[in-house]
Amino acid sequence: MKYLIKRHILLYAVALTFLFELLTVILRFGFAMESTRDTASTIGLMTMGLRVHHGYIGLIMIAAAVFIRPQHMLAKWVFIAGLALFASDMIHHFLVLWPATGSPQFHLVYPQ
Repeated sequence: MKYLIKRHILLYAVALTFLFELLTVILRFGFAMESTRDTASTIGLMTMGLRVHHGYIGLIMIAAAVFIRPQHMLAKWVFIAGLALFASDMIHHFLVLWPATGSPQFHLVYPQ
């Protein structure tokens, strides 16, 4: 695949968003994992109590894609992955968790 056109970028981002969200839903509901409970003692210590949502990583990747040569294939894939991570995080918190649990659980810090 020599190049990606805008339509392909969007299609790949939607497909990757679906895969990220599927994995997130399986971990959350299939394995009963909750990031607030299950990562506070590990990742929470490394981030000094700040929650790192995968949407944050996605935003960083989108910004990084701007600094890579725009025509370079890596820039497009970093952008696609970043967009998918961000979209998956928003979908997970506001379209999945909020209706399913009554709270979006979009915490910025771990509970004390």
